[in-house]
Parts: sequence; structure tokens; C-alpha cells
Amino acid sequence: MNRPKNIRNIGIIAHVDAGKTTTSERILFYTGESHRMGEVHDGNAHMDFDPEEQRRGITINSAATTVHWRDVQINLIDTPGHIDFNIEVSRALRVLDGAVVVLDGVAGVEPQTETNWRLADRHDVPRIALVNKLDRTGANFERVIASMRERLGVVAVPVHLPIGAEGEFVGVVDLLRMRALTWARDDASEPVQVSEIPAELLAEAQAARARLVEAVVEHDDAALEAWLRGEEPSVEMLLQSIRVGVRKRSFVPVLAGSAFRNRGVEPLLDAVVDWLPAPGEREGVDSAGDDAPLSALAFKVAGDEHGSMVFVRLYAGRLRRGDMVLNNSTGRLERAARLYEMHADKRIERDELVAGEIAAVVGFKDTLTGQTLSDPKHPMQLESIVVPEPVIHVALEPRTKADQQGLSKALHSMLREDPSLRLRHDEESGQTILSGMGELQLEVAVHKLHDRFGVDVVVGRPQVAYRETIAAAAELAHVHKKQSGGPGQFAQLTLRVEPLERGAGVQFESRIVGGAIPREFIPAVEAGIRKAADAGPMAGYPAVDFRAVLLDGGFHERDSSAMVFELAASHALRDAFLKAKPQLLEPLMAVEVVTPAEYLGDVIGDLHRRRGQVRGHELRAGAMVVDASVPLKEMFGYIGTLRALSSGRAQYTMQFDSYQVAPQAVAELAMA
Repeated sequence: MNRPKNIRNIGIIAHVDAGKTTTSERILFYTGESHRMGEVHDGNAHMDFDPEEQRRGITINSAATTVHWRDVQINLIDTPGHIDFNIEVSRALRVLDGAVVVLDGVAGVEPQTETNWRLADRHDVPRIALVNKLDRTGANFERVIASMRERLGVVAVPVHLPIGAEGEFVGVVDLLRMRALTWARDDASEPVQVSEIPAELLAEAQAARARLVEAVVEHDDAALEAWLRGEEPSVEMLLQSIRVGVRKRSFVPVLAGSAFRNRGVEPLLDAVVDWLPAPGEREGVDSAGDDAPLSALAFKVAGDEHGSMVFVRLYAGRLRRGDMVLNNSTGRLERAARLYEMHADKRIERDELVAGEIAAVVGFKDTLTGQTLSDPKHPMQLESIVVPEPVIHVALEPRTKADQQGLSKALHSMLREDPSLRLRHDEESGQTILSGMGELQLEVAVHKLHDRFGVDVVVGRPQVAYRETIAAAAELAHVHKKQSGGPGQFAQLTLRVEPLERGAGVQFESRIVGGAIPREFIPAVEAGIRKAADAGPMAGYPAVDFRAVLLDGGFHERDSSAMVFELAASHALRDAFLKAKPQLLEPLMAVEVVTPAEYLGDVIGDLHRRRGQVRGHELRAGAMVVDASVPLKEMFGYIGTLRALSSGRAQYTMQFDSYQVAPQAVAELAMA
């Protein structure tokens, strides 16, 4: 049985098109997990096995696989690069011990690189970086290093230097061992060649190694003492120094390569084994061994023709086939009918899992993403997974009666798998409203309804997910009183609402003293407030960024109940909200447009016409990069306009930035 020290749980994260899945495919090939190299552009990548991924040539679902390198088991998760599927990255990083960040050798740090980097920061995940695609025209290793330092604010420490540039890129200088590693052929038919550093690179390599040593030696006492004595630290000392520094997140080692041309994959695997932590080795993360009571986190639910699987990370204890475990979030017992070690779309059945492992379980009926599973005799709760709020929605209407019957079941299954999708029923229109993070995510969801579940729907135009808030404080006294012959209803309360900063959500505070309202009714007041906030009084959009304070109240011995106080609080909030200068909030998107310089003026002018705020532009890798903030409402159909403006040569990416107050004209249209 593998022990945790012989395991690495890692993820591959990157901006879309940086070569992340190609890197994962090469890892599978070089570790012997696959005997042919899958290619994203050919639609036969092992990790992108979903038909929708193969059709679009992008990663949509995070895929898990297990490989072995130097007697170490590497549990690898390949994550999506597109912002619409960022929940896949977030929940993977929650359970991983390390990550490989892949950067495009031409573009360097891109918007989704920054987003994923912040997610990894949130979960304190140690990282190493690979500058990929160094064979491309315009690739520049040093420029990418500089962009990491500037845009990510990290200490980026090169451990390689590229040998050759662009189409002449043939290998790397290994600065630790001061040797050249070259690959003679693109097809991996010949092993890496180890040789002397080319003479023309020797001086640059010596200077780079000196900077490397200076950056890392402080993390190993023996290496530091040797360096201070003027001696050269050994390779083993430097390896240990880097290992400690990575795990403390003091710096990020940066490797060079071209995954597509099979250059730099073996050194990357060595770096994963040498520097990324095993389970229990991360700074500040507690982890117990196999003999402790079970604790595991469900981080993904996936379904196929065989049923539903729950992906789990074991933090302590053992999980055996047939074990009954406690779902701490629901209080229910679940049975682990089967355990699987995953290899992309293939699986190997296991009898037992141990602490530190990532695997899939069949048999958990009610377990969802972010829920903790534990030994029934030793319940415990792990930190859950943050799910982003949706910013866009579409209306779905089934085409036939048969589709109507299948739609609810299909959507329920999809929401179990993807918690960033939300569902609600519009009472006025009778429509089913599906919300998500972007147009692509919703488009993929509709395709899945048809392809996987056989349900056809008519899809309405994408709509913006607005929010409601208040600009001032207001106080309201409300009495709910009803008498109709039987038991009466009575609840009296005084409620104050006050605005909060953006992103604060809904907060509740009770200042009841002296028993003006019995203590057991206070949770019902909060429940009524939160229920009312789900559909704000202006136009039915969720109300956010305010605090509701319960100041005073009254009750009746016989006619008051939790239900009555919940109802009263709901009405009171709506009335108080309308007194507090309600406002409509619209989502703003961070937009990055990459365009040839000759179209810069047209691109900026068009962004201004879309109510965009251009925050700046710069020359990067021979193209102009425009950074702007634009309301989501104005970005529908943007790709067509951008292509027309630039003769098809410009491209853009966008991701949610923040909610801001919508102009009056926009608010009136949204509430019409």
C-alpha cells in the first residue's frame, strides 16, 4: 500500500490555450499511463474525454488520473482554463497539495492565470511553473518571468534557461546540475540527451545559477552555511532548499519547455516529485495518518451511463469498500459501495483507500460538492468549497410533453454535478430559469440536456443576473395581526436596514433585550429576512450588501409562532428596503482584448460605446492588449463585432469583476 510520502496530489492550471491539457497528455505518455499521445486539436486527448470537450477543443470538466514516476504515485487533476468553468479549478485546488501553473511562452501571464493564481493563494497551494510553447514565434522566456513578477507579485526563480528560441528551441539548461538537456526529435522517439552547456550560453547560465543559489539557500541551513563560507552548495542541498521554499510558498521555481514538441516533460515530472509536497507536508495544513478516524471531503460529483460517482480526498483514516460513513452536512449515513482509482475516463476498482489519496466512490446517494464525510463515531467538519454567484441566466422551455417530464430530472442531476449552476422557477412567466457563470457554460449545459439526457428545450436570450441593494438606512415598525375565527396570528417587530460594502452579502443582527421577542423566534425572523432577500422588492432580483437589524418587537402568548414571525419579517424587510433608496446593481466584467496595433483605436472606441472604462493598454508580444471594465449587458454578441472590427485578428477574454450601481436608464429597462 502506498504511504502518503509516496503520493503527490497535483493540479495543472492555466489560462485557456496555454497548453495545459497537452502537458497533461505528455505526462500520461512519459509515465507509461498511455501508449499513444492524445492531441487536443485532433479531439483524442485522454483527459478531454467528454464529447463536448472533444467537439470544442477545450477542457470543460476537471479530469483525474493516476500516474507513477520514480516510484511516486501522482494523482493528477487537469482543470479547465475557461473562466465559465472556474468552479472546476476552485474545487480541485481545495483538495490538492500542489499545482503546476502552465504559462504561454508568448502571452505570459493572462487574465485566467491571475484568477487561478488567486484561487491557489486562497487555498495556500504551493506551486511550480512551466513556461510552455517556447517553440512558438514570439516566445520569450525572460519576458514571461518578468510578467510573473509584475502581474502575480511572486518571486519567480528560473531553474532552466532555454536552448534555442522559437522554431530553434531544442532543450534547456539545467541550472541546478549545470548541464544541457536536449531533445533531438519532436515525436519522443529518442530519450533526452545530456551534454555540456553550449559555450555561447555558459556565461549566462553561470550568472543565472548564481542568482538561483542566492534566492534559495536560506531555506536549508547546510546550504546557507556553505554559501556564506564562499563554497558552492551541493545539488542535494539546493534540491532541499527549493523543496522547503516551495512548500513555504517563498518563491516559485520556473521551468522551460514545449509540451507539444515533447521537450521538458521529464524535468517537469522530476520537479513535481522533488519539490511539491506529499500529503501532510504542506505548511499550516493538518493531516492525520491511516490509523486516525476517517475524514474526507467530497469535491466533485460526476455522472455517466453507469450512475453517479463522488470524488473524494481522504485527509485521515481509511475507507474500505462497503464502509458506512457519516455525511456531516446532512447527518445521513452513506455506504461506499465501490471505490475507484481514476484514470481519466477509465477506472480501476480498489478495496481500500488511505489518507492522502484522491479517488471516486460509487454509492453515495445524497452527497454534494463541499460536504464532509467522516467516521460515524467521530464526526468532524472540514472547510467547504466556495461557489461563485451566477451572473447570467437563460429561460428554458421544453419542446414536448416528454421533454417536460425529463427536464426536471436532468436539471437536478446537472446541478448535483455543477454547483455553480442555479435553478429557479419564475412564478409570473412559468419558465424554468437556469443561471451560470457565462454564455459558454449555459450553452454547454443546454447541449448536455440534449446529448446526455435526451431533453430538447427552447432557450431564451441570455439575461443579466442583476442584484438589488440600498443606498441609505431606514427603520420600520411592522405588525402582523390576523384573526379569522380560529387561532390568531400576531407578530410585532421593528427592523432597521443599512447598506454594506460591495460583496458583503446579507447580514442579520438581533438587538432584542428583555425578552421582547422570545429567543426561539429570532431564527425565524432571520429566515424571513433571507427568504425575502432572495427576490428583492424592486424587480425580484436577489437583494444583497445590506444588514438587517432587529431592534424591538412584541408577541402574543397564544397567537405568536415561528411561522408568523418569519412571515412578518419577510414583509417588514420588503417595506424597509423600499424606504432605504433601493438601487439596481449590474455585473461588470474585466475584459482583456488582444488586437493588432492598427485596430487599437476602433477597439477602444467600441468599448467606450459599450459603457466600458478602459483602464489602460500596453504592447505585449507584438500586439496591443487593452484592459477594460465593461457591463456584462453590453458584452452579448461582442465576439462578432470584434472580429468585424479587426478582420478576424483580435481576440478577447472576460471574467466577472464586481457589481456596481446601474445607470437609471438601465435600471428602468431591467425592471420593465
